[in-house]
Amino acid sequence: MQWTCEVDEAGTVRLAELVALKIRAGDAVALYGDLGAGKTTLARALIGALLGQAAPEVPSPTFALQQTYATPRLTVSHFDFYRLSGANEARELGFEETLQSGAAIVEWPERAPDLLPADRIEIILAETADPERRQVIVRGLGAAAARVERIGRIVAFLDAQSDWAGARIAYLQGDASTRAYARLQSADRSALLMDAPRQPDGPPIRDGKPYSRIACLAEDMVRPFAAIGGVLRASGLSAPDVLAADLDAGLLLVEDLDDRLYGREVAAGASQAELWRAAVDALVHLRGVPVPAKLGLPDGSTFVLPRRDRAAFEIEIDLLLDWLWPELKGGPAPESIRTEFRDLWAPVIDRLLTLPGGWFLRDYHSPNLVWMPERTGLARVGILDFQDALNEHFAFDLVSLLQDARVDVPEALERELLGYYCAQVAAREPGFDSEAFAAAYADFGAQRNTRLLGLWARLMRRDGKPHYLQHYPRTWEYLARNLRYVTLAPLAAWYERHFPEAERARRLAP
Repeated sequence: MQWTCEVDEAGTVRLAELVALKIRAGDAVALYGDLGAGKTTLARALIGALLGQAAPEVPSPTFALQQTYATPRLTVSHFDFYRLSGANEARELGFEETLQSGAAIVEWPERAPDLLPADRIEIILAETADPERRQVIVRGLGAAAARVERIGRIVAFLDAQSDWAGARIAYLQGDASTRAYARLQSADRSALLMDAPRQPDGPPIRDGKPYSRIACLAEDMVRPFAAIGGVLRASGLSAPDVLAADLDAGLLLVEDLDDRLYGREVAAGASQAELWRAAVDALVHLRGVPVPAKLGLPDGSTFVLPRRDRAAFEIEIDLLLDWLWPELKGGPAPESIRTEFRDLWAPVIDRLLTLPGGWFLRDYHSPNLVWMPERTGLARVGILDFQDALNEHFAFDLVSLLQDARVDVPEALERELLGYYCAQVAAREPGFDSEAFAAAYADFGAQRNTRLLGLWARLMRRDGKPHYLQHYPRTWEYLARNLRYVTLAPLAAWYERHFPEAERARRLAP
């Protein structure tokens, strides 16, 4: 896989910033070109993008032969093979060891071609008739081909956005999904690049379908994001405006609502009660926003908000037995345990399936909420993540907020805001049944936290993301709160029998 472009010095920097978005541990980026072609300029820009610095001090490794940098995402080593006589000398520099845990950028890789890994990125620079411009060929070999192809799609998308021609591009830490983000920053404004190619969450696992399809997670993320965001903004809520879109490619350029995320605000000393109450107000408001039969998209197509079926609920709770049980028990869950577990959950799922529908944004919690005090009223709550939204009961989002998976919500505050929500809704909707709502809240809370316990184990073991284990104890605490509800007593007994307190407190290890 390869593509070609022509760049000036600014274009070289932008190319480096885009390559930096996709680089990962184990990568080798081989830079080819004659003296003066711009290899070192590109290498410096790539290292600077990884370091997060506009103009870092990146000395040429011509004499040192190697320079190593600890960047926020990975360790990267800059090699210059020009003075080497062959692969053995490169081995002595620790080139192979570098690729075991970090990435390598190599100038003059033709001096040791046998040492280069089969999966690599090659960038070939050549002079043009214009001394200020270079022709660039970007080639992906082996496993790197898909990422090089993706870089090319992003280059084409951003080249079409003339208003952002001079913007710097910086990697943003994403979430547990397959999306990637970058911030475009010009002198007086910024925007976010959402890079979300259509893809399932993992391989087929049941009836030939992947987990994401069974659980009603968006595989084509940009279409629902654009459609749902438009409805939210029209209702007076703050969701990112779509500035440009290539829906087929899975690329959006969206409004930057800043990074005052709820979790960061609380960690910095903001009032959790104030922020969470404002988010509750937005959910109360959403009850009055009709769910359209079809949601419009920028290309004229439409999107229909889905609803989960029994299989969706079952695949989510099965994460506990599929991933957490083996971690704690040392082997797969016996079929008798699975049958008992399913039988106990059956009446709960029955209740969830009969609940009336409405807006369920699905991930309505601190990582996806931004505090915007410069705005007024409901607009102070910026909502970032909603492409997995469903047409389901309103209690689902409230429990996502009040039993936040990433931030401790004290039980007293949870009770206070649950009561506040019910009082606000009752004042607007005669006949609102607060007891029925509380029961739905407990059912969904138990289902959600059961899913999360399995998800944390899966993210650690399957996806190599052990940092999510920091949320594991909190999730057990939330589940215990839900299981106190009287109708969940049989499930509470099952958890106590198979996951007693001492076992819940055990630390999971990658």
